[in-house]
Amino acid sequence: MSVPFLDLGAAYQELKDELDAAYQRVMASGWYILGEEVERFETEFAAYCEAAHGIGVASGLDALHLALRACDIGPGDEVIVPSHTFIATWHAVSHAGATPVPVEPIEATYTIDPARIEAAITARTRAITPVHLYGQPADLDPILAIARRHGLKVIEDAAQAHGARYKGKRIGAHGDAVAWSFYPGKNLGAFGDGGAVTTNNADLAERLRLLRNYGSREKYVNQAQGYNSRLDPLQAAFLGVKLRHLDAWNDRRRGLAQAYLQGLADSPLTLPVVPEWAEPVWHLFVIRHPQRDTLQRQLTEAGIGSLIHYPIPPHRQPCYADAGYDDRRYPIATRMAGEVLSLPMGPHLSREQFGCVLAYMSENDRTGFESSIGKR
Repeated sequence: MSVPFLDLGAAYQELKDELDAAYQRVMASGWYILGEEVERFETEFAAYCEAAHGIGVASGLDALHLALRACDIGPGDEVIVPSHTFIATWHAVSHAGATPVPVEPIEATYTIDPARIEAAITARTRAITPVHLYGQPADLDPILAIARRHGLKVIEDAAQAHGARYKGKRIGAHGDAVAWSFYPGKNLGAFGDGGAVTTNNADLAERLRLLRNYGSREKYVNQAQGYNSRLDPLQAAFLGVKLRHLDAWNDRRRGLAQAYLQGLADSPLTLPVVPEWAEPVWHLFVIRHPQRDTLQRQLTEAGIGSLIHYPIPPHRQPCYADAGYDDRRYPIATRMAGEVLSLPMGPHLSREQFGCVLAYMSENDRTGFESSIGKR
């Protein structure tokens, strides 16, 4: 049996009637930029995230970038970021004209280590950007406490954490702003690009609405030097449909994750760890193995899809080659990049497909798996 890493088309098939109706409604409206569809989704998504305000934008990268700009972070400033994350977290800081300052993660959870943050703070530090990576919340309370002590903003990257909870509260308004991506593969994914920022700060929300739309409240009147970064009404309508099913889909992911954790508990793989205060949504199920590349080749040969999130740490990317990052300072991120592997995970992974993955990597097959790796 062939097992895809993620079947995006299955979501459409499950919700076809609702999504088709949303498409017809938007197309018949004659309104294709901002408007009621976007406003409705912004309100619904903010409420879901337990936040006061939601601002739809064109992508997750734009959500991070505009949140930084709305907080007046720019040239000469520094922003603390995880050393292990998707490159967009760093790019947003760079696009704002600021400098990303990497801090290593906690190995067990992959999220930024609060105990290492304070040592990275300088007189130029303006914000901390924790990432709720792979759907696992970062440990926010100590991060927020550090931010308060030093007068810093906290701008969360929640691109992979739709519906996750930290100490019982939804991710969405712990920090000053929370940036979201609706890239199609996300837990709440559009059928194209899209993003949003949620916040409890009314002034910040208004600033974000200005910045996303040419700095304008009124057509041809521009209060700020803004951008063109607006969530499309069509994508907003699709996202509104999917939002109604998000909790159920996240529950399916949790069931798969629990089965993985139980089925692979005695394997030679390093499995993800969930702190008692975290309720992850398992955007990805990431394992580690020192011979990751060989394992991935074997999975491919067995017809099982997998992906590497992420094969090159940001400080080693060519685009930051001239930034002067000392590779020796980020051994954890470097090691993770060589070991992480994401197994099939999603609300439409069938029992048969999941069973195929688990059987391949289970107790019964592990001896052959290990000896096979040793021969290559």
